[in-house]
Amino acid sequence: MPFAPPGSASPGSASPGSAPRGRDRKAVVVPAHAGRLRPLPGDRPSCAVIGGGIAGIAAATILAERGVAVTLYERQPTLGGRLAGWPEVLRDGSHVTMSRGFHAFFRQYYNLRGLLRRVDPGLDRLTGLPDYPLTHASGLRDSFARVPRTPPWSALGFVALSPSFGWRDLARMNPREALPLLDVSLPDVYRRYDGLSARAFLDGIGFPPAAQHLAFEVFSRSFFADPGDLSAAELVLMFHIYFLGSSEGLLFDVPDEPYPQALWDPLARYLRGHDVRILSGTEVEDLRPGPDGGHIVTTASSERHADAVVLAVDTDGLRSIVSRSPTLCDAAWRGRIDALRTAPPFLVSRLWLDTPVGRHRPGFLGTSGYGPLDNVSVLDRWEGEAARWAAKSGGSVVELHAYAVNTATDRRRLAGELLTQLRHVYPETSRARIVDERHELRSDCPLFIVGGQESRPTVDTPDPTVTVAGDLVRTDHPVALMERAATTGFLAANAHLRRWGLRGQTLWTVPTAGRSAALRLLARTGSRRPAP
Repeated sequence: MPFAPPGSASPGSASPGSAPRGRDRKAVVVPAHAGRLRPLPGDRPSCAVIGGGIAGIAAATILAERGVAVTLYERQPTLGGRLAGWPEVLRDGSHVTMSRGFHAFFRQYYNLRGLLRRVDPGLDRLTGLPDYPLTHASGLRDSFARVPRTPPWSALGFVALSPSFGWRDLARMNPREALPLLDVSLPDVYRRYDGLSARAFLDGIGFPPAAQHLAFEVFSRSFFADPGDLSAAELVLMFHIYFLGSSEGLLFDVPDEPYPQALWDPLARYLRGHDVRILSGTEVEDLRPGPDGGHIVTTASSERHADAVVLAVDTDGLRSIVSRSPTLCDAAWRGRIDALRTAPPFLVSRLWLDTPVGRHRPGFLGTSGYGPLDNVSVLDRWEGEAARWAAKSGGSVVELHAYAVNTATDRRRLAGELLTQLRHVYPETSRARIVDERHELRSDCPLFIVGGQESRPTVDTPDPTVTVAGDLVRTDHPVALMERAATTGFLAANAHLRRWGLRGQTLWTVPTAGRSAALRLLARTGSRRPAP
């Protein structure tokens, strides 16, 4: 179903009210199933949502809005999952919020943004960055600020403006391999490309090496994986979501304060206002069948019954709970969960510097060719807390990321190399003294290996009272990263609501196939031609 007229349900809205607050008139609605808005008197079901990240919060939100008794379990002290934040005190006495790093809130994240609208209807806590620049150590630099947002003009505009990808490069590409990019659909994209690595795919279509580094490799590293290990299907899907399939473009928003203050604290208040019991700092040890159906959820301090369960934890958390719950679902499903892998570690280094970064520097910069450095963020360009510290100290707050880190790498040595590369990228930082620093080395993101799509969990499981949500979950909707987490969170809740006769959550996605009938025909015709 295409873009809905005014008066229809907005993406992620709890009730009808307005059209999607995006610009893409070909956005697709996934209608909510019909049902009651609240349970019948004396028939209130209960659900345990395990995991307090985006997926778990999304599931808990719509379940609670429909009157379900929800208990939300989160192992860490605060909500947010991989976007959580926690307080720190710097050496200068400043109280700051540390996190696991920068995340981009793209404008085609309809369902995530719908979740945030519960507490921020105008999304006033999100602020747009004016560009998504990418730079290579060779001197090449790409920008998306002036690239048109609507396909196919977005691709043509990128070619016209890009120093790393020109018309000659376009002419040298292998059309038989590249044309299917114009007609991406699910689940066909996995049938075609899941058995191929992202790097092999790029080499096969003849994508120029410089543009590979600047554009596609930046996308692939959003999955914290080396392109040689990443399924090409995920990369092709990303290309559709952000570039050829959506007219929302590649520019994005960021929260104007740290994640807890801008996002999770307001959502926690919203959930509590809907009678959600939030048990933070509480790890679920195992699940076992209840004596009269449902599940017993065991923690170190309690056992609670729930009619249904949403498993919204990261890969290691899911494997751990399943391994300790030998009666959960069936043996084949548990075996597939046990085989899941996490991506290589990533390092986030945040530096509080005593001198400012140049005013002309962007808030975010993707980098390639600078050793392990994958991007640089200047937090005081958009985050209120960082801006206040910078104004008080006369300095700046800079964050450096390194993805797909070798497990044998020494963290201190890697942090030192990131600092060295920062001084190459922004030479003015060579004069800066580090007031304080924090370094977070983590390894808990899902790895979408070549040929691994079929073994990934879906929202549904062999037990209809158990669903799974998160960015690791396989779905036939064109979503990725944070939007996959939000979407599958709502889908996991919807599955339970449907069984209970309660109305579900309306969802939205980018178009589910190529935007133009002519381009789709060209793609299908070209892909059937024999290779030259």
